Formats: sequence, C-alpha cells, structure tokens
Amino acid sequence: MKSNTKPVHPAWPAAWPALLAAALVFLTAPAFAGGASQGGAQRGSPQDGDSLSVLVYITGMLAGSPPYEMLAAGAESFAAAHQGVRVKVYEAGFNQAEWEEQLASLAASGEYDIVLGSNPSLPEICVNVGKKFPRQKFIITDARYEGNPQISTYLYNQYEQSLYLGYLAGLITVSDMAHANPAKRLGFIAAQEYPLLNNHIVPGFLAGAKLADPGITLDFRVIGNWYDANKAAELAASMIDSGVDVFAAIAGGAAQGLIKTAVDRGAYIVFHNTNEYRAAPGFILGCGLMEQKKLVEEILSDVLAGRIQYGTSRMVGAAEGYLDFIADDPGYSDYVPPEIRAKFDAFLSDIKAGRVDYTLPPL
Repeated sequence: MKSNTKPVHPAWPAAWPALLAAALVFLTAPAFAGGASQGGAQRGSPQDGDSLSVLVYITGMLAGSPPYEMLAAGAESFAAAHQGVRVKVYEAGFNQAEWEEQLASLAASGEYDIVLGSNPSLPEICVNVGKKFPRQKFIITDARYEGNPQISTYLYNQYEQSLYLGYLAGLITVSDMAHANPAKRLGFIAAQEYPLLNNHIVPGFLAGAKLADPGITLDFRVIGNWYDANKAAELAASMIDSGVDVFAAIAGGAAQGLIKTAVDRGAYIVFHNTNEYRAAPGFILGCGLMEQKKLVEEILSDVLAGRIQYGTSRMVGAAEGYLDFIADDPGYSDYVPPEIRAKFDAFLSDIKAGRVDYTLPPL
C-alpha cells in the first residue's frame, strides 16, 4: 500500500542563503588547518594539547659532538613523553656554505612548527631564511640574538664555565703532578674562531687560570675545521714542545687527536660541556657539564604551552643549574690530588653562589 504522503523538501528560495554560505566557507577554508600556505608559511605557536613538529637542525654531525647529541636527545625524549610531538633530526654536515640553502629547503616544506638548533652562527642564517618564510619560528641554544620576532635564543654563560675550568687547569699546571712542568703554560685548541669563543670562552679560561697563578700564559691554536684529528694531534705536539702541560679544547671530533697526543706525550686535559673522563683516565682530569638536554625539554614544554617568547635572548649559567662540573666521576676523584680538589670545589661553590666577581665581556 502506497503512502499518499509526499516527501518534504525545503523550499528552494528559503534554502539558498544557507547553501551559499556553506559553499563560501568550503571554498575559502585552508586546505589543511594550521598547515603550510603559499611560500611554506608555518603554524603559529602551538597551545597546550596541540600537535608539535620539531626540526632539530644539526650544523655539523651528531657523532663526536656532545652538545648536538644532547640537543637531539632532549627533543626525542620530549617527543617520547608527548604523543602529539614529532621530531626530525637533520645533520647538515660540515660545509657551512650549504647550511642556509639546506635550511631554506626544509622550511619551504611547511612541515615544521619550529626549527631547533645550537650554534652561535645559526641566528644570522635563520634571519635570512625567515625573510622567505615569515611564519617559521627558530629556537637556538648556545647563541645570542635579540629583536627578531621569529627567533628565540638561549646563551650559556660559557665565560663562567671557562672561568672555573681555567682555574682547575691553573691549579694543575702549577702543581707537582707527574706531567706538570715549571713553564706555567696552558693550551687551548679550537676548531674554528667565532665571537663566543674569542670573547667569552678563551678569555674566561685564561682569567680563571690567572686566579690560580697570575704568571700563567695561554697558547691558543686553531685547527680550521671540526673533524681533522690529525691536525689537532700535530698542534698538540707542537704546543707540548713549547711547554704546555694542560689543554682545553672546543674542537668536536677533532679533539680525538688531542687526546691521543696527550696520552702519548704526557699532558692533561679539561673538557667543556660533557663527560670525557673515560676517553683517557688519568689524563682528562676535569669535565664541565652543559645541561643541554634539560634546557631543550624545558623549551619544548614552553613551546607546546604557548609560553615561548620570540625576539628575546636569555642567558643561563651555573647559578641557574644549566652549567656544572662532573665531580662524582673516578676520572676526577681518583686522579686529581685532594688539595687541588678542595680548592677547586670551593671555587665552584663560590661561582654557583655568585661570590666570584667578574665582568662578562661583550660579544
């Protein structure tokens, strides 16, 4: 039995405005909410609960570079603890001429909310890339740059870390330890020169050493890259011939050449930023600590919550808990004489408490 009830349709004149409005919304909406638009523009800062895509841009290689290893580890650890966070680690290699083009290509994909890096020279590259992609955000540790609304930087107080490592090196060089000599001469081997190294790290190291003995001098040499261990070994041998008995190094993988020469020839080393005691027990006598992993996790937490401030730079050091010294390792406690450890430990405590007066040089 057929029903006599006719289907009810909306009257066309009455439905037209609603249909037209829906069509206009569909046509004007972005293809992917928050995704890339023309020119590879990026999403704004994510809020709590949103997804987050992070590009960890390594200006060099991970292997042999503890600060970069900690940078990647911090991002990956944060992603493992937050379901909506994705991390890609990109190793740019050692050809600096290619860095800007590589980063621009990655930013053009529109895939990443933020680019996370750690290099004092990276802000200038990010400025240039940011001009092409004005919604891309960059966060850089171990660097200082202010005033650009796309960039946030965090600078470790490396003058302060160098100050206490230099003080330890000074105590060693004037000691009666087996490989110390009367020359009162320290050595510093660097991969390359850059403002933070020249203005904070090397001067801080010498200033700290002179607090142990004003007569201490410093022999500073440059390798020219971050990987030539043979060149580092040659420089170290020449410096030992000139009277150097304690070294510091900011040299990446090339520092392996220094370690080998120090062991073969009999010299001591103090390291910035990471634990290297096991590489040469009895020769590597002091290791600073940079809490890069901790800082990265805190930064990404702020990004995810929308608390990050771009256009600013923050300095972090020993008092804030981002720089320290690894004193609980046998490489330090078993090989450094108790009287030296007592003096150094007291000095480091004074640094952390702000009781050591120094003037931070301009960059």
